[in-house]
Amino acid sequence: MDSESPSTKITAVHPDIIQTHILTRLDGPALAAAAAASRQLHSLATAETLWRDICAATWPSLNDPSLQSLVSAFPGGHRSFFSDSYPLLDHPSRLRKISSPSSELISAVDIHYKNTLILSKVEATETVSGWFQCSPFRVDLLDPKDTVASPVQYAVDGDDKWLRHLEETLTLTWILIDPTRKRSANLSSLRPVSVKRHWLTGETQVRYATVVGGDWEAASEVVQCAIVVTCAGKEGEDVQVMEVNLQVEDMEGRHLNGKDSLVILQQALHHGRRKKGKEGEAKARYDRYVEMARERSEKRLRREKRLDMVCIALAVTIFLTVCSYFLFR
Repeated sequence: MDSESPSTKITAVHPDIIQTHILTRLDGPALAAAAAASRQLHSLATAETLWRDICAATWPSLNDPSLQSLVSAFPGGHRSFFSDSYPLLDHPSRLRKISSPSSELISAVDIHYKNTLILSKVEATETVSGWFQCSPFRVDLLDPKDTVASPVQYAVDGDDKWLRHLEETLTLTWILIDPTRKRSANLSSLRPVSVKRHWLTGETQVRYATVVGGDWEAASEVVQCAIVVTCAGKEGEDVQVMEVNLQVEDMEGRHLNGKDSLVILQQALHHGRRKKGKEGEAKARYDRYVEMARERSEKRLRREKRLDMVCIALAVTIFLTVCSYFLFR
């Protein structure tokens, strides 16, 4: 007796079952791969509701009603937003100024300890005032008197071990959004590139960073978008998050002003490559950046030392010449 094996083709499964019981179980990268598998899956896997739910699960700050409407207005809706924001930002080239900078940038920030959400906030930054243009660029998420409690237990004993624990378990995403041109990018390295105690206050500073190309007219070839989370607490108590801020820093350690930072950030948003980052790649890139900055600093010091020696030799020569003139005239 002939027996037919059941069909295993995806076309044999009802589209509603695929969309509600299969595709909803996938994460963003898997859903994007499914959309490229066939024409039928593409039509099902590009549904706005699927990508809206994935974006909200990945970045809880997107549950803000104002961001929901903004992201929906992206050319491909939440799918475009995910494509912009999920991969590692890779933009090492030098930049040129753009013709019409945006009047506002929006930051959507989420901090997790393991799988627990610590902080989720949306912050809008205007970019047209003289104060913004001339002052050092800095976005602060918390007011000076505000603190955010975390489930992390503060420890002093075994300090190195505790700092490594933070480096392994504290993750942060900082999605910068251009609401005018409908583009976004994650400026964070996701995991810390360094965790240190401040030498004076004893507070713990957790740094996340993405290295991008510097300004066309600036001396620095690359700069870092530095995000610093400052924590404090007492032995055995929960850690309190005191500060969360974003700044753009060049290789000389200078914080760029709003005007220069806006050029760099918008070029990274619109022309930066997005790539699937490997484990530890962002930290390795930051370490190379630090090494380049150290070599540049040492080179500058050697150059200044040679200049000082030339000035000293010139001063001694002039002094001896003047003394000889008065002694032997």
